[in-house]
Amino acid sequence: MNNKILLMLQLQNQLNDATNGEAWTEGVTKNGKKINWRRCIYMECAEMVDSFPWKHWKAIAQEPDWHNHQIEVVDVWHFIMSLAIEEYATKKIGNIEDIAVKISESESFKNIVVQESSFAEIDTILTKIENLMRIALSKEELNLDALIAEFFDLVSMSGLTLESLYRLYVGKNILNQFRQDNGYKEGTYIKIWNGKEDNVVMKSIWETDSDITPELLYSELNKAYCAL
Repeated sequence: MNNKILLMLQLQNQLNDATNGEAWTEGVTKNGKKINWRRCIYMECAEMVDSFPWKHWKAIAQEPDWHNHQIEVVDVWHFIMSLAIEEYATKKIGNIEDIAVKISESESFKNIVVQESSFAEIDTILTKIENLMRIALSKEELNLDALIAEFFDLVSMSGLTLESLYRLYVGKNILNQFRQDNGYKEGTYIKIWNGKEDNVVMKSIWETDSDITPELLYSELNKAYCAL
């Protein structure tokens, strides 16, 4: 079992407990709001598509926003993990450790435990994103293994490895906690900090100190937010 996969699953479970209540795997938040992880996945995938100049009628010479694309990949990972935890809980397949073991043993996962690769062709990436959307949108029984396999293919195509996915995920997880603590759900949170989206600020803090702890990252985010 890969420890990084296990830790990410544990962090996601903790975030969902804090945000949605400990019964979130039953498909409803503590406020009675229905949860639809599949919809979350395909909506984030749609945002991912907009990282590329796919429109034939507008900004056709625009360069891909690779930074934003990688952030969106991580956002999709949040929801895929949440869906996996929900599936295992509702179908009584097993616990978080069982999910981590299953992922760690998959062939698609082994492909990202390597040195960082270059970005794939844009059309190839878009096709892979649409494959994820197709699985999420399917009215058939969820094929979780196929969804995860397609996702790890996308990770590899996006210039990411397990290490970089892990670092970005932990950073975004802490940012999501920070957002929730500062009025995100209520609509009072400020997402643009001095002209930069909070995602970008988080990533720059993380890159400045590669050894920063999650606790210190939260503290640095708080300093930057209080200075607005």
